[in-house]
Amino acid sequence: MTSSSAGTTTAPETVAPETLSLERGSVLRVGPLKPSLEERLADTYGAERLPDDETRASFLDRSADAVTAVVTSGRTGVDADLMAALPNLGAIVHFGVGYDTTDIARARELGIGVSNTPDVLTDCVADTAVGLLLDTMRGFSAADRFVRAGRWPLEGNVPLTRKVSGTDVGILGLGRIGSAIAHRLDAFGCLIAYHNRSPVAEAPYRYAASPAELAAQADVLIVAAAGGANTHHLVDRNVLEALGPDGFLINVARGSVVDESALVDLLQHGRLAGAGLDVFAHEPEVPEALLSMDNVVLLPHLASGTVETRAAMEELTLANLESFLRTGDLSTPVVAPNPALRKAV
Repeated sequence: MTSSSAGTTTAPETVAPETLSLERGSVLRVGPLKPSLEERLADTYGAERLPDDETRASFLDRSADAVTAVVTSGRTGVDADLMAALPNLGAIVHFGVGYDTTDIARARELGIGVSNTPDVLTDCVADTAVGLLLDTMRGFSAADRFVRAGRWPLEGNVPLTRKVSGTDVGILGLGRIGSAIAHRLDAFGCLIAYHNRSPVAEAPYRYAASPAELAAQADVLIVAAAGGANTHHLVDRNVLEALGPDGFLINVARGSVVDESALVDLLQHGRLAGAGLDVFAHEPEVPEALLSMDNVVLLPHLASGTVETRAAMEELTLANLESFLRTGDLSTPVVAPNPALRKAV
């Protein structure tokens, strides 16, 4: 798997199924996945989906001991209870870059490996962030609704919006995706600053010591930080108030990173200029108040949702699974498998 500087994503080569050594039932699907991935998992590994109804307990009684690997997504994950119910689980393979719904600390304690699909979705998520920024500041979606409703001949031109080029942009999380967003906005002549837990070596952008400091100096705050307990409500009311009534928030990370209640309240009272959101705290539920706001752009968590990127994610998911089943290692580990710890439990 590679992601070149030119932005071309190449899917990893998968291992031929006939080279694998596995027993039917050793792979379990948890939660909904891309249909083609579900089909390949079922056809190649006999992978069944964990029931989410009253048959779940009997399924685990019958099948839990056979399961050595779980394939899931960032929207579902694997909690500590399910880990405890699968005594021979050795790896949790995520379709997607996010893994905050999986109890990583418990997986590490148990020696269970965890993988995700980094890099292959960086370009599309970064593209989405820039698209949201343009749409939110320039009001394109609202203007489209204005035209479609027949209001232009009756009401004249829409109100003036805000210029994107040359704006001060703060990026919260200068990892793979945050860096790709910054690279794109360099071309817009934006003045970029960022905040991480620590400065990024050789990053050409100004470092802000806290999220609030970053927000206070930005016209736009783009959230590209990982989800999970460590970043829960990292963008809290204090940060949003620092962004101010002329500031815009863009979130392509996780809904949990932003205090959604505070965000809605400040938008309702004109204390933020607008927001572009691809993620929400309780997906697929979206706060009712946001639905009628023309200064807010709402997307259904589609940042990586292109044919090319989802295909590359599928191949990398399978490459991780196949590597684990064949060698005991993962191709792109978040947590490396540790069989010695697992046996000690």
